[in-house]
Amino acid sequence: MSLNITQESDGSPRIILSEPTGSTAEVLLYGGQVVSWKNERREELLFMGSKAIRKPPKAIRGGIPICFPQFANFGSLEHHGFARNRLWSLDSSPSPLPPANQQSSVDLILKSTEDDLKSWPHRFELRLRISLSAGKLTLIPRVRNTDNKAFSFTFALRNYLSVSDISEVRIEGLETLDYFDNLLHRERYTEQADAITFDGEIDRVYLSTPTKIAIIDHEKKRTYVMRKEGMRDAVVWNPWDKKAKALSDLSDEDYKTMLCVDSAAVETPIGLKPFEEWKGRQELSAVSSSYFSGQLDPRKVLLGIS
Repeated sequence: MSLNITQESDGSPRIILSEPTGSTAEVLLYGGQVVSWKNERREELLFMGSKAIRKPPKAIRGGIPICFPQFANFGSLEHHGFARNRLWSLDSSPSPLPPANQQSSVDLILKSTEDDLKSWPHRFELRLRISLSAGKLTLIPRVRNTDNKAFSFTFALRNYLSVSDISEVRIEGLETLDYFDNLLHRERYTEQADAITFDGEIDRVYLSTPTKIAIIDHEKKRTYVMRKEGMRDAVVWNPWDKKAKALSDLSDEDYKTMLCVDSAAVETPIGLKPFEEWKGRQELSAVSSSYFSGQLDPRKVLLGIS
């Protein structure tokens, strides 16, 4: 297990996590953002926009941005909040989390600044532990209210997953659930399909979701398994061709090889009393998928059966 701190071409700090089987993760202090996660075969598991801008004040399109203190654009703050385009610091005292002795990990912290207080008048500490082990990437976010008054926030870990072809991907675990459709004025619907598949733009917030969701890439014979705690919702997003052309940090074809499935707390904001702390957890793993009669058995994935 190792942690190596280097610099981006613009001089900003970059942290490389690695573990004995050969998998790696790259983390930038800018945004506290994971920008790369490669498996033991050096295959990239996270999507990064081919036109992504990796310098302030632009948020980076790809990897795993941190959306705090708001998700989407429902308040007066910038889209998805400000945590993803602030410079974080290494956290020297991540207590009370136990030491991550058996994993390659890094602890980061973002504290409110006087500038932040002008737009969002609440003092906070946002901590993030990023841990890498064989086939698995774990993020543990924590928010502490360091103010003398209560506040609430929404939150998401926006996971840009690398897929072979969006039309060959399906999501299991969200069937029968209610969702808000952001393409239809946030109207509430109930998912009718047996699995979520893709043939056009999608932007939905699924509500009261299970702790485990499977994203199945038929062409790569790979399944991403997302386990989450403390974040009840899951956001599914792909811009498709028309929206991709309107986004300056995506190329016209990028939408075909990306899918966002986010761990989120959107419907019900998280409330914290003075000096109270919230903790979430997300574990992403990538496993080989086996076929039976040309189909995967996602129930085994969701039940944890190998």
